[in-house]
Amino acid sequence: MKRTLVTGGAGFLGSHLCKKLLQEGHEVLCVDNFFTGRRENIHELLDYKNFELLRHDITFPLYVEVDEIYNLACPASPVHYQFDPVQTTKTSVVGAINMLGLAKRLKIRILQASTSEVYGDPSIHPQTEDYWGNVNPIGPRACYDEGKRCAETLFFDYFRQHNLDIKVVRIFNTYGPNMQPNDGRVVSNFILQALNNKPITIFGDGAQTRSFCYVDDLIDGMYKMMQTEKGFTGPVNIGNPYEFSMLQLAEKVIELTGSKSQISFQPLPQDDPKQRQPDINQAKSKLNWQPNVQLEEGLVKTVEYFKSIVS
Repeated sequence: MKRTLVTGGAGFLGSHLCKKLLQEGHEVLCVDNFFTGRRENIHELLDYKNFELLRHDITFPLYVEVDEIYNLACPASPVHYQFDPVQTTKTSVVGAINMLGLAKRLKIRILQASTSEVYGDPSIHPQTEDYWGNVNPIGPRACYDEGKRCAETLFFDYFRQHNLDIKVVRIFNTYGPNMQPNDGRVVSNFILQALNNKPITIFGDGAQTRSFCYVDDLIDGMYKMMQTEKGFTGPVNIGNPYEFSMLQLAEKVIELTGSKSQISFQPLPQDDPKQRQPDINQAKSKLNWQPNVQLEEGLVKTVEYFKSIVS
């Protein structure tokens, strides 16, 4: 039985990962400072005898004994990471240093949950892992974008300098149960607005696109990455390559909720990417992974979740 540390384990993705690990027979140490993580997300996991919860901020060193680390800690939606941008950067950078230091001391494997935001507003489409990105280093999104880019740098420097066993995945837009209602992400925004028959807010003309991956698929890809042979570091894109415009997404949410909502167009925020679509050929070949849940099926499950928490 592996003892696995999950930082950010009470968050949206972290809670699903903890559940997956427990189901696979792991002993799980869930670490979270509860800035965006929620106890409700892991409430059902407290019944597992192999689950342990520790309140801790990874910008401070952590001294525990574990067999592997998944580093997911960092606010991931603009509403949250722009609330305290300095702390966001510290979580990505200082947090990575602390977790890499722990992995180095214990001589164990560590996975970094990176992001498609490292590609910025991409000038190539779809995005492959060898694309260096088009990121504004001083814009309002830079605390997250550049923080995650620096974390990747640190991971690969620890790999080259200390021969540390690292894995890096780049996560594209993910949605599903346990999303925060007020996180400002497009799927949760649209669903909540539709359930309340409020205008659905689209920034820009609605032509900008995203690729939406259901959370179960994402966690499966992350878990498979952790099982690959030593020396295969990634980065590997994990996401759903099927692309949808914001207008298509809004119309689908209105249809699935039976909402009376109208669509309201607002100015596009600074540095908001116009396109985002992963090339997942590497995930297919190296991980034998591709998403199975299509958008409508995933949205139905997500709508049901939001109905249960707002009713």
